Amino acid sequence: MRQEDAAVFEGAVEAIKDEGRYRVFADIKREKGRFPHARLRLPDGSEKPIVVWCSNDYLGQGQHPEVIAALHAAVEDVGAGSGGTRNISGTTSYHVDLEAELAQLHGKESALLFTSGYVSNEATLSTLAKLFPDLWIFSDELNHASMIEGIRRAKCEKRVFRHNDLQSLESLLTEAPPGAPKLIAFESVYSMDGDTAPIADICDLAEKYGAMTYLDEVHGVGLYGQGGGGVAERDGIMHRVDFIEGTLAKAFGVMGGYVTGPRAAIDAIRSTAPGFIFTTSLAPSIAAAALESVRLVRRCPHMRDRLAERAAKLKAMFKAAGLPVMESSTTHIVPLLVGDAARCKRISDALLYDHGVYVQPINFPTVPRGTERLRFTPSPFHDDALMEALVAAVQAVWTREDLVASAA
Repeated sequence: MRQEDAAVFEGAVEAIKDEGRYRVFADIKREKGRFPHARLRLPDGSEKPIVVWCSNDYLGQGQHPEVIAALHAAVEDVGAGSGGTRNISGTTSYHVDLEAELAQLHGKESALLFTSGYVSNEATLSTLAKLFPDLWIFSDELNHASMIEGIRRAKCEKRVFRHNDLQSLESLLTEAPPGAPKLIAFESVYSMDGDTAPIADICDLAEKYGAMTYLDEVHGVGLYGQGGGGVAERDGIMHRVDFIEGTLAKAFGVMGGYVTGPRAAIDAIRSTAPGFIFTTSLAPSIAAAALESVRLVRRCPHMRDRLAERAAKLKAMFKAAGLPVMESSTTHIVPLLVGDAARCKRISDALLYDHGVYVQPINFPTVPRGTERLRFTPSPFHDDALMEALVAAVQAVWTREDLVASAA
């Protein structure tokens, strides 16, 4: 590599460091059966016990003994890998049964598995534009990067509406020719702010202007609705949404993504999406674990009730301690606004190394500069004692940061 080429890479990293948002990955090991407890490996090779407060394994399903047993049983049955893409040799009964379960979860005719939620969004949205060459896509400004990338790759007419702003959306919908195919893409739970979309109102506009709807439920599936179908199920409107996309890596605790919808549409995506056709399928053991997890979550609404109670309690405790909980949050996500990348990293490091509290700083490009935050995700297994210790630790570090800033 030429010296000047190496300098480009070094300069890119230095720019991130100068902003205070250079990320050093924490080397942690979750403790099987003791979620949210884990161990942090330190530079000298020793390990420090910590409590994880920022996991997207919202229900601790990645540690559920029945989920783990299903994974082990599949490994013993068929081995480790899938052997290829779904089109060649990578389809097993585990994949087929999981897709049927997910379609049923969302009240749809069909479902299609992908290797991640990112891929399911990117591949589906970009493929829809191939199927509809004159498609117009209307996207919420806070949509996930995977949706933005899928829409960018679609190379079709696109319009970005202000977050959850129905007037902004309708104004943009009027720009499209009446006969043009249209798609509104949005999320149910926006994971950085913790707010939800007005799904029913968006569906009203979609019906008025003849648009399809594409709903990302990755932070809602498993956590809302009687059967865990997400915010759309909770609101009684799953049937009004054309496509519901989700993940197996959050509430279900495993990995993978999927999209559900009309049988003909899902078949067309299956047959034409490069992100599906040319990718080795999920390992059968992963599909088996995910299937068991989905079934468990569907029949256990008490887990969703417990999660909601834990999140509400932590918000109340933070507020009582005078900590800046973001008022936008109406869900299980509990963000504390910091507003500065370097300060956010310092607070995160102090919590981890001084108090054994693991919560990662959230900064650009995940959120806009100046809105950096700590994003806490309490689970049903974060008990009162853990919450009390957390609030005391955050309060102590926050106070110290304020004192240092005042002295400067």
